[in-house]
Amino acid sequence: MSLTHLNTRGEAHMVDVADKAETRREARASGYITMQPATLALLSAGGLPKGDVLATARIAGIQAAKRTHELIPLCHMLALSKVSIDFEINETESRVEATATCRLSGRTGVEMEALTAVSVACLTLYDMCKAVDKDMIIGEIKLEAKTGGKSGDYYREPERDSPIVTGEYRSGEVTVGLRQDTPCVHVKCLAELRERLGINELDVPFESLKEQTVAGLKAILRERDERFFQLDDSRVLCAVNQVMGSDGTPLTADDEVAFFPPVTGG
Repeated sequence: MSLTHLNTRGEAHMVDVADKAETRREARASGYITMQPATLALLSAGGLPKGDVLATARIAGIQAAKRTHELIPLCHMLALSKVSIDFEINETESRVEATATCRLSGRTGVEMEALTAVSVACLTLYDMCKAVDKDMIIGEIKLEAKTGGKSGDYYREPERDSPIVTGEYRSGEVTVGLRQDTPCVHVKCLAELRERLGINELDVPFESLKEQTVAGLKAILRERDERFFQLDDSRVLCAVNQVMGSDGTPLTADDEVAFFPPVTGG
């Protein structure tokens, strides 16, 4: 494998993308900033001296994505169609977790834009909070996923110590596990998808679905655990009660929904 930003003489150069096909490309990156619990409480309550911290950091991240080519020497100027910055307050770890998503239809990917956006969003959080807490730490800025382009799709593998879930599993405000007493939708992840997610099977309370369809099920899974963004891959198939389904397939309590990669063979 060669580095595309080096020419045959080993010199840095900008890659010529003129002959590449335009495709829909998207990338998602994440990071976090850890702070003192008292600082996090002030941030949550809007009590910091500089005002609305998250709104400012969101704008900064969006601006940074649009100007990535000015910061990273060999990046192209891109006409981004979407930049979104989302934050989650993690009181258990005393940190703010940031996720940046960038999208376009073009000839080159948006990984650097997503990474730059989440980096600057976290740096802005530091700037907004440093008056009361200079011990903050920015950590684990990483690419979570990218889709589109010649190199294909990428999804970060779960941590090696992530268990394959076969018992109760807690995620956010929703508790999922095997065969709860409450009406549930039983979810199975099969084959390679099971390994990528680190999850075998689980139950989702039926009443937690805002939309009682496969799309609604995916939404609640994504909301509670970012690993389930992998279900958005158009190549991932699903079956409801062993019959092929789609995002629009309606669900009822006690349905079994299986997600799996394409099956090939002769």
